Amino acid sequence: MYFNWRLWRFTEGFRARIAVAVLIGLLGALIGIIRLALLGWLLAAVFNNQPINDLLLTVLIFIGTILLRGIIEHWRTMIAHETAALIQRNLRQRIYEKVVELGPAHFGQHRTGDAIVSLVDSVEQLETYFGQYLPQLFIAFFTPVLITGFTFYLDEYVAVVMLFSALFTLIAPMAFHNWDKKNSLARSKAYKLFAADFLDSLQGLSTLKSFGQSKTRLKLLGKRAHQLFQSTMWVLATNAAARGITDAGIAIGAAIALGVGAWRVSTGEANLQILLIVLMMGTEVFRPLRDLRALLHNGMIGQSAAFAIFNILDAQPIVKDINPTGFSRLPATLSFGNVSFSYPGSKTLIHNKINFQVEAGERIGIVGKSGSGKSTILKLLLRFYKPNSGVIKLGGNDITKLDFDQVRRQMAVVSQDTYLFHGSILENIGFGSTDPNKEDIRQAAIAANIDEFINSLPHGYNTIVGERGIRLSGGQRQRIAIARAILRDAPILILDEALSSVDAENEWVIQEALDRLMKGRTSLVIAHRLSSVIQCDRILVIKDGQIANSGSHKKLSEHSQLYQELMSEQIHGRLKTGQKNYLPQTLLKSRTQIIQDPPLISNPIEIQDDDLSKAENLSWWQVFKILLEKVKPWNKKLLLTLFLGVSRVIAFIGVGVAGALAVIAVKLNDPYLPYLYWLAVLAPIAGIFHWLESWIAHDMAFRMLTEMRIE
Repeated sequence: MYFNWRLWRFTEGFRARIAVAVLIGLLGALIGIIRLALLGWLLAAVFNNQPINDLLLTVLIFIGTILLRGIIEHWRTMIAHETAALIQRNLRQRIYEKVVELGPAHFGQHRTGDAIVSLVDSVEQLETYFGQYLPQLFIAFFTPVLITGFTFYLDEYVAVVMLFSALFTLIAPMAFHNWDKKNSLARSKAYKLFAADFLDSLQGLSTLKSFGQSKTRLKLLGKRAHQLFQSTMWVLATNAAARGITDAGIAIGAAIALGVGAWRVSTGEANLQILLIVLMMGTEVFRPLRDLRALLHNGMIGQSAAFAIFNILDAQPIVKDINPTGFSRLPATLSFGNVSFSYPGSKTLIHNKINFQVEAGERIGIVGKSGSGKSTILKLLLRFYKPNSGVIKLGGNDITKLDFDQVRRQMAVVSQDTYLFHGSILENIGFGSTDPNKEDIRQAAIAANIDEFINSLPHGYNTIVGERGIRLSGGQRQRIAIARAILRDAPILILDEALSSVDAENEWVIQEALDRLMKGRTSLVIAHRLSSVIQCDRILVIKDGQIANSGSHKKLSEHSQLYQELMSEQIHGRLKTGQKNYLPQTLLKSRTQIIQDPPLISNPIEIQDDDLSKAENLSWWQVFKILLEKVKPWNKKLLLTLFLGVSRVIAFIGVGVAGALAVIAVKLNDPYLPYLYWLAVLAPIAGIFHWLESWIAHDMAFRMLTEMRIE
């Protein structure tokens, strides 16, 4: 059985609801006992030629128990699924909190596809685990005990046989637990690899097409899909073995119970009426096991999905937060004292005893060649990473002695990779404040030189920007990010390559907004373009993880060879690409002119939200025809599955017929052993057919899914 103690811990706070669902399930089982006991009594009455009129009340009660059983089962199902939804909501919150705790540093070393699989797909797969499988597992365990209590007073021998058969059928599959755990873990890894590679392919689709690598990537996805198929089939092999034991246990247990009952009636130790009642009640003993058998696949999927969740929850953050120290505005000063740093898993020092100090209100530029460690300064200030040695101070306080919230509330960041969420412009600017109002957002947009553009849109501030702001140009996204930083109103501003991805003309529109933003604030301008830092009070030039030079733009231009090299490289690079206007001294137009008449940027791109409308218009018959087309390559396996399914049903019917003939033979005092022999043969055959049907059906289904995933 697929029971995981760690998954069980996720039910804390909801176990009373699970208990209620189980108790309602047991109440349903009790109603089922009464129903089948009445059926046994009615059959015995018919065998004894009792008048039909005397049986009408019992028949009505029997029908009433059927209806009541249906109502109770519906009630139980609704409670169980609602409980599962509550557990899922709680689990999603825990995973999200863990993702936030791990921070960007963790996902710089691990694939985001793993987190997406855990947060979305794995949690969704646990719905059937908590909503169906787990309650049914408890019901399957307690129902045989409950029924044994009733049948023991009617015939203790048959009752004991049923109890041990049911418990054996429930417990025996646990012998495969270790094998199953290993296979489930392998499937989880294969699923995460496929999901992560598929996500990469989706996000990088334009790059794949641009470089003609779509087919190469398709081969990789095909390989991942095949690995997922193989690992899934190994899990199903364990599952199928467990189901085979369950089927065989149910059939053989029922056959033994019938044999023992028939023997006791033939010896005069029991009467036929008691035998029929006990045998009918015995059907209810094995019903929860049959229901559980149908849910074993859900149990397997749930346990496999749990491993992906555990991987996220077990991960340790690179930097751990401390208990809140209370928020207060600290002096807007920064300092790095002998700070050395290398990224986790690397021995290369990015910073080597770096030292600098930033006074309140000072504007500091940080420049250097690519890979010199400029942006790493921001990551250390935001405490995404911790330095190997040295001290970083904020407002004269060691940042390791301040909680994350206290550190980050002091800073507003505008980076080169501006991230906009799928939502309105209003919502994206509003992220800069915990309690934004529309007027504050509008004033921030005005200061960021984006208000006029927003108002030109049909929906204004309610315009949806699309995922990652795809419906906006790079310059528009950047100005929204500036508006967000203005709204944050933090004492320290950090610009990390804020102008690296905009063209020369838009650069000055954005630079003008940034100048407003930096006014009166301590500012760090991390830049590759020297045009972004020429007006800074001081410029730090980084080389080999150290501050190589420091001073104003004029001073460095005259006395720093490294700074001169950076200037020369960028000027030559701009000339090669035909961009003549680079430094303020060489501008042919004044900044004011460029700001007043920037080129108009096109309206946001119109993008279809999804293609679900096509699927919504399909009828059930059209869907069925499409699926039949998909299954054509596996027609032989489909026919074999149907054949085995029909054979399994015939075998189970044969079990019922052989049992009924055995009972009639006992009634007529005829030999009943031949029927029991047939029963002993047909019972395991039915189980084997069911096992083969399940295996071939799943093999066909997962092969088809593998191909559909990469079509």
